[in-house]
Amino acid sequence: MKELIMETKQRNLLLGAAGAAIVVAVGGAFVGHTLWAPKQNHTGETVEAHLAELKGLERAAKPETAAPIKAEHKADKVEMSTASVAAAGIVLETTVGGNRTGEVAAQGTVAAAPDGEAILTARAAGAITQIRKRIGDPVARGEVIAVVASSEAAGISAALASAKAKLELARSTFEREKRLFDAKITARQELEAAQSELGQAEAEYRRSDAAARAARVSADGASVSIASPISGRITSVTDSAKLGAYVAPETTLFRIADPKRIQIEAAVPVTDARRISPGDTATVVSVSGETLQASVRAVTPGVSAESRSATVVLALTHGIDGLQLGQFVRVQVKLRSNAETVGRYVLPEEAVQTVEGRAVVFVREGEAFVATPVQVGARSGGRIEVISGLSDDQKVASKNAFLLKAELGKSAAED
Repeated sequence: MKELIMETKQRNLLLGAAGAAIVVAVGGAFVGHTLWAPKQNHTGETVEAHLAELKGLERAAKPETAAPIKAEHKADKVEMSTASVAAAGIVLETTVGGNRTGEVAAQGTVAAAPDGEAILTARAAGAITQIRKRIGDPVARGEVIAVVASSEAAGISAALASAKAKLELARSTFEREKRLFDAKITARQELEAAQSELGQAEAEYRRSDAAARAARVSADGASVSIASPISGRITSVTDSAKLGAYVAPETTLFRIADPKRIQIEAAVPVTDARRISPGDTATVVSVSGETLQASVRAVTPGVSAESRSATVVLALTHGIDGLQLGQFVRVQVKLRSNAETVGRYVLPEEAVQTVEGRAVVFVREGEAFVATPVQVGARSGGRIEVISGLSDDQKVASKNAFLLKAELGKSAAED
């Protein structure tokens, strides 16, 4: 009996030592669990059963690791509601259906037409005694802008008076000789000589009169007037145009421009200029967003040495209000049928983005934008030609499309 009791005690001691060793091996989590677990009696339990029990406690103590949740993302597609599109400032543009002609975009400048600008110079040397207009003032055709007191005016006036006197004498002589010839008193030679003198006198008078008119010599012959040949406004007054200043002949004093006689001069790359012909229609967009219609009047045969581009001259068909000389505008020239293409579209350059080395356009489909691969052509004036990849009547992101590219890259990185 005593031997049986001793054997039982020894076995319980062995079981307890094994359990303690396992608890130390698994760490503090199991210690905590053992401390707060209800007391259990391991009397009569085998070593294998006790070890299985402890393994179960180890599994219970370990927290379960949650399976990773992968965000759903469709390649080349960005979900975005209508409200988000408006908040992001993304502008949509619809591709125009049907056959469309090619288009060339360029930057242009508002310039005066050849008959819409005048340069006023001094016609004779002298001192400025009157200035009747200032910069910005309206001017009528033939209106006097300034007066120059000039000794040359006296010479012009004297030459005119002399020519007039000679003309009157020659005319009187011719009339007398004609009467004598009709009365058969004088010979024909004398009549013909008088007629020749009259012709020379008339020519001299016309020359002197033209010089006086051109110089606008005053009636007293003391000064010359500077008048505008066109109606418009004074756009420039040089430093020489001051009261009392002495000016030499042909000195520039004023510039006059007629705001209704203007043209658009667009700088176009040589490759695009070859496709443009006189008569092509064009659209002019001012800085304020106003759209005006125009037509191509001429294309310069030469190239500017500075910009290495050709100049296309546009004539406005109507609506010139709001344009000022020197103002920059955007020009879009629509080529005629000889440059017609099918399935090509011209979009703002920022509508085409590069994603993973591909040129794409973000096409609106429902509540999402789809990055659609496209093939692009020529670029000019902030516009780009899409050769293929799009179809008619599609809505594409034409402004702030880079936000969609960034969103697409963000989604790809999260994947």
